[in-house]
Amino acid sequence: MVIDHQKLKGLKRILDEKFAHYHQTDFITKDPISVPRRFVKKQDIEIAAFFAAILAWGNRTMIIRNTNHIMALMGETPYEFICHHEARDLKSFVHFVHRTFNATDLLYSIAFFKHHYTHNDSLETAFLPKGNPPDAERALVHFHNYFFSLPDAPDRTRKHIATPAKKSACKRLNMFLRWMVRKDSTVDFGLWNGLSPADLICPLDTHVSDVARRLGLLERKQNDWKSAIELTGNLRLLDAADPVKYDYALFGMGAEERF
Repeated sequence: MVIDHQKLKGLKRILDEKFAHYHQTDFITKDPISVPRRFVKKQDIEIAAFFAAILAWGNRTMIIRNTNHIMALMGETPYEFICHHEARDLKSFVHFVHRTFNATDLLYSIAFFKHHYTHNDSLETAFLPKGNPPDAERALVHFHNYFFSLPDAPDRTRKHIATPAKKSACKRLNMFLRWMVRKDSTVDFGLWNGLSPADLICPLDTHVSDVARRLGLLERKQNDWKSAIELTGNLRLLDAADPVKYDYALFGMGAEERF
């Protein structure tokens, strides 16, 4: 896809205006990011943000309520709970369900976090493959492989932890990375430095993809990894250093304005 210079200028003007409109603290209140925003400690934020992102499909009110429920089950101290819980402390989790994400998925996630934080200070290292400089695709593939590296990892949980290796758009994990990586944001945390905002991939949900197609930023019909790459590549023409900031504009235009 080739977008002519004049159209790019027009798109940048519109999307910069919409970004400024939606990238406000008011955005937090009704978004899943409101859950990790309640915490201060880095590890608490990482854990709360992970669950908020993984549960982020469906009604946003339900997503926030169910993520807050997980935090309540952890005594509002997720990092402390993850590191020091005993088997009997997990009984209250067995009835948890959020759509198709159930207690099996939640309990395995807790086991993974305990394993990871036993050896690492931050969840960031779970996304950083050794050797090559990371980009979002390598980070997500590495995380998926590492997440399911524990003995008896349940197959059913794999549908909740997406990977580009299976052509998924990885919307929820790309949103999680946006939260963790984008700097100088009134919404995102910017806690991690191993990935650059320039390397992030735009979270591709139905609101974002519908608006992007109407604006001529996306040609592919499927919402898959190639489409996420295509859209992000065009957003880099508008801001090479921070292309996924336009997620706010596209999502707001789709979800709030029914563009």
